[in-house]
Amino acid sequence: MSTPFDTPDWRSMSQQDRDLGFNNGVAVPASADMVAGWDKRSAEMRARYSGHLDLRYGPRERNRIDFLKVADRAPTLLFIHGGYWQTRAKETFAVFAGGPMAHGINVALIGYTLAPDAALDEIVAEIHRGLDYLTAQLPGLGGDPKRIVVSGWSAGGHLTSMALSHPSVKAGMAISGIYDLEPIRHSYLNVKLGLDEATSQRNSPVMQAGGVLKPLSLVVGKRRIAAAAQADR
Repeated sequence: MSTPFDTPDWRSMSQQDRDLGFNNGVAVPASADMVAGWDKRSAEMRARYSGHLDLRYGPRERNRIDFLKVADRAPTLLFIHGGYWQTRAKETFAVFAGGPMAHGINVALIGYTLAPDAALDEIVAEIHRGLDYLTAQLPGLGGDPKRIVVSGWSAGGHLTSMALSHPSVKAGMAISGIYDLEPIRHSYLNVKLGLDEATSQRNSPVMQAGGVLKPLSLVVGKRRIAAAAQADR
């Protein structure tokens, strides 16, 4: 894929402009209200499918998976939440399980330790550990361990691409993901992430020669706030 000729070079930007470019709270002023709505609807979804919540896959507090079951022996979509690897939680995103479940797909939502309590290498390793656990547990939960697809939003999109190397993962769908961490390393987000150049390159999918030959859909959503508000009336 070629880079558009008018794409700005982040290296030529001021620190202030780089930081502003990653500040989603400024870019989407209504984001707090949107997330509050997700929280409310996600709590309702988790109450409706409460049989397999907070399944522990590792020793740390956030090493838990919610499994929302809609059908026996069905495929499973593992969803990884976003938040720049340092905010948000799986509980906020249960509302988005409704789409796959309407098509007979079970949904698992995975939590992971946030930066700065975990380095990015550790976060990636936790996702793989969660996939190990899910693969082993799916027969008992009623799912099909041979049909696991991974998806995630923002930082979760990045972690989706990093999860493709797991042997149980058949495909991925990364939503508004981050695939080059070098701009992140030179922004305010690195205060908590603590990326050095080697860690950034090791965890940047665009830097990996060869890669994993599995289907991966890269998805980006865009809608103006006014249109979104009109649609919700």
